[in-house]
Amino acid sequence: MSFLRRRPKLPADRRPEMDSDERVLAWAYIGSDPGGPVAVATNRGLWLPDRGRLGWHEIHKAAWSGSALRITPAEVAHERAGYTVLVDAPAVAYQLQSPGELPDQVRTRVTRSVAYTSHHPLPDGGVRVVARRVTGRDGLSWSVRYDSGTPVETAQTVAVTDELVTAARVAAAPPQ
Repeated sequence: MSFLRRRPKLPADRRPEMDSDERVLAWAYIGSDPGGPVAVATNRGLWLPDRGRLGWHEIHKAAWSGSALRITPAEVAHERAGYTVLVDAPAVAYQLQSPGELPDQVRTRVTRSVAYTSHHPLPDGGVRVVARRVTGRDGLSWSVRYDSGTPVETAQTVAVTDELVTAARVAAAPPQ
């Protein structure tokens, strides 16, 4: 008879201070110390020892090399009416010991948070319009990411971006 090996439970002294409705999905020790810091994936986000919790919608990119988990958080550059302008925060990499399901959970949850995405050329660059699901909140969070070199604050760029976000909201709205 074969038995499934269950991953050991997250030690209580490594458990982050989670919300009451938050539950652990996967975790892994960071670095070579088996009693050291941990990365914890929950239904609400990814807990990292030096950053606290990043909501799934706050992670722009996540990559797994086979030994290191590289996270690129999104950072708000500007708030505009109905959406935010995001840029990449500095990427951070964590060497994971016995990663288990953590890399898969991160990939799945970040991908699942994206409800809508489309890229549009602009006269001097381009912009990606994105709507993401935020755990525990109704509706979508709208943002844009400009291609490198795009003049993000010109009146023309802002006006075109406003129109693109408005059109995307209509396209992504549930049928009534």
